[in-house]
Amino acid sequence: MLSRDRQTARLDETAIVDEAIMSRRSVRAFLPDMVDDTTIRDILDVAARAPSGTNMQPWRVYVTKGEVKQRITDAVMNSGIRAEKAKWDEYKYYPDQFFEPYYARRRKVGFDLYGALGIGRRDVNQMREQHDRNFVFFDAPVGMIFTVDRRLNQGSWIDYGMFLQNIMVAARARGLHTCPQAAFAPYHNQIRPVLGIPDEEIVVCGMALGYEDTSKPENSLRTERAPQDEWVKFCD
Repeated sequence: MLSRDRQTARLDETAIVDEAIMSRRSVRAFLPDMVDDTTIRDILDVAARAPSGTNMQPWRVYVTKGEVKQRITDAVMNSGIRAEKAKWDEYKYYPDQFFEPYYARRRKVGFDLYGALGIGRRDVNQMREQHDRNFVFFDAPVGMIFTVDRRLNQGSWIDYGMFLQNIMVAARARGLHTCPQAAFAPYHNQIRPVLGIPDEEIVVCGMALGYEDTSKPENSLRTERAPQDEWVKFCD
């Protein structure tokens, strides 16, 4: 049996890990306060402990700040390609036709976000403006772009998801927040020349990293999770 001191320590460790996971959410407004390179490197070192098949470690990360980050923003925003017209020609994130229960969940989170911002369901221009906030990384001081070698298969994408989650949890352990952003993926042709991304790499997503601006209404959003009865089956 564990000693009382060890049991207490174990409970403390559990609470710390659970809090980092549970407090992770997609923050959509950041303060301008810079994150130092040492902290970013520490987060990425921790995240790279993610498992991957035969330890292939399929991730590649482009960390941007300042002028380079602004060049990504300019390249996307000046492309003349509206988000709803952007072609997902490297990979598909969503199904061609939504179905339940996923359609209802998608609609709810959208309505909840726009509701927090005071954007009505017919305010298309304001919805577009809010979506375009993706491309300034929601004003975060750090914007990361993630790529994967296109010659790899679906297993490596599963590994990649665990790596991304590690980044977000490690950021929370340091008082930082994130927002993973698939919105960048269709703009790979605009992003490639800015960062020198070779053709054999697929742009998986972007991610904003920084300190949350708690004064912004969009950061009041807390998304719901389906009860376990909907998605868990114990097979005794």
